Amino acid sequence: MQSEVSAVRIDKWLWAVRVYRSRSQATAACQGGHVKMHGNAVKPSREVRAGDVITAQAGGVTRTLKVQGLLERRVGAGLVSHYLEDLTPAEEYERARRERIAPLVQYPKGWGRPTKKQRRLMERMQEEG
Repeated sequence: MQSEVSAVRIDKWLWAVRVYRSRSQATAACQGGHVKMHGNAVKPSREVRAGDVITAQAGGVTRTLKVQGLLERRVGAGLVSHYLEDLTPAEEYERARRERIAPLVQYPKGWGRPTKKQRRLMERMQEEG
């Protein structure tokens, strides 16, 4: 663990522990109000310290994370658990999983683009189902 650091920018930390795929995504999430610390929206430059609780919306899931350790560089997925404690309820992950259900109508691959008539038929079936 990198214990010599006392505080790290929140966008950098969220990227380093793999909450967001890129640092620019983490910065945009902070600017968009999707990242909160202690219930308040934060700017990307806000410093995070060990023990802070962060709420971040990422990938349709609102994750609640407790900072265990500080990072400035990205780590492998296996090491992420050393730097954060996931306090997100299991129901939140289950809700996100239910929302990602496959569409009722899928157009076969290799058949090309659907015609207007086919598209309207698929939309009608989607609305009914």
